[in-house]
Amino acid sequence: MKEIKKILCAVDLSEHSKQVAEYAATLAEKLNASVLVVYTAPSLSQYVGFHVPPNTIENFVGEIVTGAEQSMQSFVAENFKGIDAKGQVLIGYAAEEILNRANEEQADMIIMGTHGRKGIDRILFGSVAEKVVKNARIPVLTIRPSA
Repeated sequence: MKEIKKILCAVDLSEHSKQVAEYAATLAEKLNASVLVVYTAPSLSQYVGFHVPPNTIENFVGEIVTGAEQSMQSFVAENFKGIDAKGQVLIGYAAEEILNRANEEQADMIIMGTHGRKGIDRILFGSVAEKVVKNARIPVLTIRPSA
């Protein structure tokens, strides 16, 4: 089995992210691995041309990123005490950004949550976790948060 020294932990900064972080922190501690915690903010670039000025979209995304960076600092400090962990906010399509960052960082494993959407929600919103699992070159541990 390949040694796991770097874990990419993808979170959405919702209340369920704490459960995902628990798994990442526990594995990192047991394996003496580092953790890169990522959140992906939407780029909203698909809305340019919908009679919304591009600078308005850029400002909105900028506010999301600023808020997410502040939340990420608190999240990492609170959930990864004693672990070599850092947080990072990405911008774009979540599955694509998670896979790209895992590759760039040479991560050995991805840990992420899944919301377990079904029916029309799954058709409309898709599944970031499913796309990551299907396209990752490294192991992916998905956590379905309990209610």
